[in-house]
Amino acid sequence: MLLNLITPSELHRLDSVDYMHLGMTVLGAVVLLVLGFWLSARLANVLERALGRAHVDATLGGFLRNLTYGVLIAFVLVMVLQQLGVPSAPLVAALGTAGLAVGLSLQGSLSNLASGVLLIIFRPFKIGDSITAGGIDGTVQGINLMHTLVQKGDGTMAVIPNAKVGGDAILNYSQLGQQRFELNVGIGYEVSIDQAIAEVRGLMEADERILKTPAQVVWVSNLGDNAVNLQIRAFTKTADLSATQYALLKAIKERFDEVGISMPGPQRQITIVQGVLPEAKP
Repeated sequence: MLLNLITPSELHRLDSVDYMHLGMTVLGAVVLLVLGFWLSARLANVLERALGRAHVDATLGGFLRNLTYGVLIAFVLVMVLQQLGVPSAPLVAALGTAGLAVGLSLQGSLSNLASGVLLIIFRPFKIGDSITAGGIDGTVQGINLMHTLVQKGDGTMAVIPNAKVGGDAILNYSQLGQQRFELNVGIGYEVSIDQAIAEVRGLMEADERILKTPAQVVWVSNLGDNAVNLQIRAFTKTADLSATQYALLKAIKERFDEVGISMPGPQRQITIVQGVLPEAKP
């Protein structure tokens, strides 16, 4: 028989060769694993520094660094398994199936993540801007990969998913540094419209917070039931918006009182008919 033809010394030599081959294979896999982890970390760090020099947002830079590191580590693990003799095709197929399942289960989160990356790259707003996003008005307090933090006017903090922010129109009131406001003031029908407009224009020109360009506008918007309604439009710096509107309204009221321009409120006309009431029927 074949086994009888192999002497004990030859069998020992074959076992030694197998053990030597196995040891070299395992050693090569360990070296490849250590070297792969080290090289992956170095390449990921180089990418992060390059993004920093390109003035890419730190949050996005960290995310891309970690994503690159994870992809490189996955390649290293596949190479190590190939070195050990494990077939890579079934492993890649299993990883692809698992990735698809995870992607479907985290569809909403991935949508927020993708929108967060786009918001950080294109920067439609920054921290401190006054915006309307996702149907919420407020001041931006923070932007991360999943959510945008907006402080509302009542002091509450709104955490808006980035998918909702990126999927709707964004109004940025701070980007240009100035904002238009509108005021409506009613005057009596007996008042001279030209005089009232001149008084308002004088008050606007006297307030340094109201910008000269774009031009200030005052006109008759409509003839109401009780008053002639004037509409006032002007631009001011975004930071001065509320204070300027309050000051101008106060100044208009005081100036109109001073020069005798009436600002009538709602009125009702009641007609009284005198006579004998008809007798009530039984």
